[in-house]
Amino acid sequence: MLNEFEPWLRLGSFAGLLLLFLLWEQAAPRRPREQTRWPRWLRHLLLTSLNTLLVRALFPLAAVGAALLADEQGWGLLPRLNLPGWLSLLLAVLALDCLIYWQHRLFHRVPLLWRLHRMHHTDTELDATTGVRFHPLEILLSMGIKLIAVLVLGASPLAVLIFEVLLSSTSLFNHANIYLPTRLDEMLRRLLVTPDMHRVHHSVYPKETDSNFGFNLSWWDHLFGSYRAQPQDGHLHMKLGLREFRDPVEQRLLQLLAQPFRISTPATKKEP
Repeated sequence: MLNEFEPWLRLGSFAGLLLLFLLWEQAAPRRPREQTRWPRWLRHLLLTSLNTLLVRALFPLAAVGAALLADEQGWGLLPRLNLPGWLSLLLAVLALDCLIYWQHRLFHRVPLLWRLHRMHHTDTELDATTGVRFHPLEILLSMGIKLIAVLVLGASPLAVLIFEVLLSSTSLFNHANIYLPTRLDEMLRRLLVTPDMHRVHHSVYPKETDSNFGFNLSWWDHLFGSYRAQPQDGHLHMKLGLREFRDPVEQRLLQLLAQPFRISTPATKKEP
């Protein structure tokens, strides 16, 4: 039953939160809007629809299905520890979130993986839809890594479902162009990655791009030394995106899909 309803649970939470954040952005934006909404929204929604279809076609089990298989076969580390159910669930969610943090760092560090990931960073304006702007090849590779992690951990299907919903929800939240009072932001980022915290990661400055890798929990950036509190130019004046892909033509859907196969200047990312 969990595997059957999992896509609908994820779709419902995704659609509801996306609508909430888009309305919030309209009512209380953090930064002035520079681009027309509908063309960028349409591109990003087409991308996430393509990604979803590819994942379902190539990985019919998906992450929850892999967890069900591991549970049936008794595979993985966590079942062998004989922990209480709640603790096993908590550890699985934390382990998967830490994995995503390190995967994100790896995609910035390894040149071939950066080619897949940089499309996400070529967005010169952030809003909630940027949270689904990922290249299909990156999504497929990420799903493969996630499936292996689920099988190795022996994470429960419920833990995987909770993690998947958290990951998609926090990705929408921390990319959203929404205003949060400074005090509230400071309180939230003790636990979660806030929009102001993650926006630093989308700075045009490489030293800021290579920081704040967390998607859900902010702990990993503090623990592993990649936390940066604020952008050097301030949130209202910072430039977003990558220097080598600033032409508006680069935002067209076909250009985005061709992104990993195109030539860029490697030295650009290393500039201070």
